[in-house]
Amino acid sequence: MIQVLIADDHAIVRSGFRQFVADEPDMEVAGEAATGDEAIALVRAQAFDVVLLDIAMPDKNGVDTLRVIKQIRPEQGVLMLSGFPESQYAINLLKAGANGYLNKDADPAEIVRAIRTVARGHRYLSEFIADALADKLDKPAAERPHEMLSEREFQIFCKLAGGQIPTEIAQELHLSVKTVSTYRARVLEKMRLANNADLTYYAIKNGLIE
Repeated sequence: MIQVLIADDHAIVRSGFRQFVADEPDMEVAGEAATGDEAIALVRAQAFDVVLLDIAMPDKNGVDTLRVIKQIRPEQGVLMLSGFPESQYAINLLKAGANGYLNKDADPAEIVRAIRTVARGHRYLSEFIADALADKLDKPAAERPHEMLSEREFQIFCKLAGGQIPTEIAQELHLSVKTVSTYRARVLEKMRLANNADLTYYAIKNGLIE
């Protein structure tokens, strides 16, 4: 029986996922979480075959939650779900350790197929993501600078673009302000941008934040 943890801050979304998982004879919902911290606590307490993790959680976003889950259980299968365009986040999240990435609008049958794939220890790539990865090979890096960032750089980029200041980020990630500032400088250099406002504009334009 495939044990699934559903982590999403919207009760109605969790209910929908719970229903179509319950309809499968080889799956069951073994836990639910409404925040990133709740998901982390549950994974710390027990292993699941697959964690369905929303990228936009209220307290700790999906990128941060994924990072902590993989620190606790490196082998834990995590399938990211998002309302953001797959092409924007997928590659960075796969680099960060996600075992798959799907848009929330995906057909339930595809989500079930992805759960089974991740439960078997494989990565799930939708046709859309596979095309995006192929497209990445054809396009010069200058056209997709956020994909050149390291896992930590991308994490800090998302926080800066969302309006957080280095002091807040340092406290949240248990880093020094100097270290965060160094990462910020690297991000700006790699992306050829001048300031935080540019980061925010880039993130909105490319569908990385709302």
